[in-house]
Amino acid sequence: MTAFHNGLTLSDHVYTVDDMDKVIENVKLRFEFVRVSKRKGFWNIPNSFDIETTSFFRQSENGEESQKVAIMYVWTASIGGYVIMGRTWYEFGIFIDSIVRGFRTDLDHRFIIYVHNLAFDFSFFRKWLEWRNVFSLDNRKPVYAVTIDGIEFRCSYLLSGYKLEKVAEHLQHTDIKKLVGDLDYSLLRHSKTQLTDAEIQYCVNDVQIVTAYIYDCIREEGTIKDIPLTKTGYVRRYVRNMCFYPDGKPCQDSIQELEYKTMIHKLNLSLEEYYQLKRGFQGGFTHANPFYVGQVMENVASFDFTSSYPGVIVAEKFPMSSSELLEEITPDVFNYSLEKYCCLFELELFGLCSVLYYDSYISRYRCRELVNPQINNGRIVRADHLKITVTEQDYFIIKKFYKWDKMRVGNFRRYKKGYLPTNLIKAVLQLYKDKTVLKGVKGKEAEYMRSKEMINSVYGMMVTDIVREPITYIENMWENEPGREDEEKQEFSPEKEIIKYNKNQKRFLFYPWGVWVTAYARRNLFTAINEFGTDYIYSDTDSVKVLNYEAHMDYINMYNFNQRMKLVKAMQHHGLSIDSIEPKTNTGKKKMLGAWDFEGVYTRFKTLGAKRYMTDTNGDISITVSGLNKKIATPYIIEASNNPFEFFSDKMEIPGEYTGKQTHTYIDTPKGGYVTDYQGISGPYYERSGVHLCSSPHKLSLASEFTQYLQFIRGLDYGNKVL
Repeated sequence: MTAFHNGLTLSDHVYTVDDMDKVIENVKLRFEFVRVSKRKGFWNIPNSFDIETTSFFRQSENGEESQKVAIMYVWTASIGGYVIMGRTWYEFGIFIDSIVRGFRTDLDHRFIIYVHNLAFDFSFFRKWLEWRNVFSLDNRKPVYAVTIDGIEFRCSYLLSGYKLEKVAEHLQHTDIKKLVGDLDYSLLRHSKTQLTDAEIQYCVNDVQIVTAYIYDCIREEGTIKDIPLTKTGYVRRYVRNMCFYPDGKPCQDSIQELEYKTMIHKLNLSLEEYYQLKRGFQGGFTHANPFYVGQVMENVASFDFTSSYPGVIVAEKFPMSSSELLEEITPDVFNYSLEKYCCLFELELFGLCSVLYYDSYISRYRCRELVNPQINNGRIVRADHLKITVTEQDYFIIKKFYKWDKMRVGNFRRYKKGYLPTNLIKAVLQLYKDKTVLKGVKGKEAEYMRSKEMINSVYGMMVTDIVREPITYIENMWENEPGREDEEKQEFSPEKEIIKYNKNQKRFLFYPWGVWVTAYARRNLFTAINEFGTDYIYSDTDSVKVLNYEAHMDYINMYNFNQRMKLVKAMQHHGLSIDSIEPKTNTGKKKMLGAWDFEGVYTRFKTLGAKRYMTDTNGDISITVSGLNKKIATPYIIEASNNPFEFFSDKMEIPGEYTGKQTHTYIDTPKGGYVTDYQGISGPYYERSGVHLCSSPHKLSLASEFTQYLQFIRGLDYGNKVL
């Protein structure tokens, strides 16, 4: 046994299900049962579970087509640091029954087991157990699942947000590592396949990493019942406490909590308004200047916003009232409202035309109606008619970058605007300070990553769906699974969800805030796109790539000056220190929130459109393509071609083993038979459900619509910016 901290030991020995009574006896001596009430509680034990699987094809009975099959060939568990391994689902059943019996579990006395990527493992073992409750945010992706006997499976990936290798790097009390390369997933295995010592150790390390991570969480939170279900749960709890209580520490009869709740419950939504907000919500802006698509550019500079969304949250003003729906809109009322209020409305434009060639703002996917458009990689260049839901910030951008023949406005809502609550701002500033101060500090890597993720999650909490139909799992069937009857779906009422949201005593956020966070951020980004003009090459939410950056430094400096003035004004409103908007790094440099930051110059840069570009920084080549694993794909491209930038082009093809992409096929019907493994050993298999994995090649191609647009604009004089 190798002890690494008080109470927990990681076992070097691998037990079987025949040893379960001995394991349980030892675990119960080290860990306790934690009550949440007289009748209910949890075993305060760090546990984990993992399976390894093989996917293959078999001929169907008629021999005319191949069937996808996926089988589990080994499962591994760690109960309080003691490792148990089995090869069949029959042994898994003994394992579960032993826990139920040994720990006397039931729905009031829970035993929690963490699985890294529960969605995958659950697809295999879901039909081997009986379930009381399965909670999912997305189809086939459970956050937790509880059996009728009180065994609760939770997802440690959703909790950590990291792949297992990164989880191991951030462990606080052990140096156990994720083993890489010791298990070749391309080899076909089954329950009779002989596993090598290295393969067994690979499986052991995987569950022990999760066990050690959960133990760290227990140490930090107090008990296992206090661990949030997801990573966002940490920041949600932190920010809520900062909003409700003095110094962020829960206390009874808090006047601050009463005042905050009184304020927040004046900010209510109707269902129709919520749906309109959903239509008006957009994420970041990612696009490429079409004149440079496919060209290799040299000496391309990169500028990034320093925490773009948090910078907006602190500096700008947001909806701070319930909405007022205006029945009639005169031009004077329209213009006055845009200036003084946060506004949300339906915008209908006729004879629309962009005034710039090098980029277009309106997304075709946000348009509810669209007639005869010209499209630039998903963005509208021209249209005879379109209808879209916008905020006033979107309108300001559209007005600057387009012209049109006629405009209509409808369903016009306006909100009184003001700074966000002081306590919420204090929470954001503290998270930003933690991130800034900890960056690059040796020994504080885990704390830095935690603070970085927390500040990035604040915005995400604001736009969490309010009306979200639950994903149901009844009688071992997902709601969209073949054979599931529609009448089995649970009753769902959007109206009740909105009422619940408005009355929720734990609520500390207002959905419209998140809608305006991204709107302000897009406006900020477009000030740069407008300034850089023909030097502008590419943008992605909070960054731009440009040529001749020295010629635009006056803009950068003036933008940062104005950002600082807005932040200073906000701090004066909140009564907070000016120092909080620009904490110092570990080298003593002030880092202002929301400012443009020079990231350096690429030797070469090439883009093929949104989320598709290749960079060369003094010989260090990297590729960014949505859905492609750059760590695997980049070495392949370098090896496969003498000129990677030439290889990176329309029609580029990368074999499946070098993409990091896998095609997932869910199998919901039983599969059984015999299969021969890579060792030549034949063995039986029987699965009630599963997921077939298959490496997926990547073929990069430009949409014909985009190709036609590129041909069109390349016949134009790029020196003439106006369309």
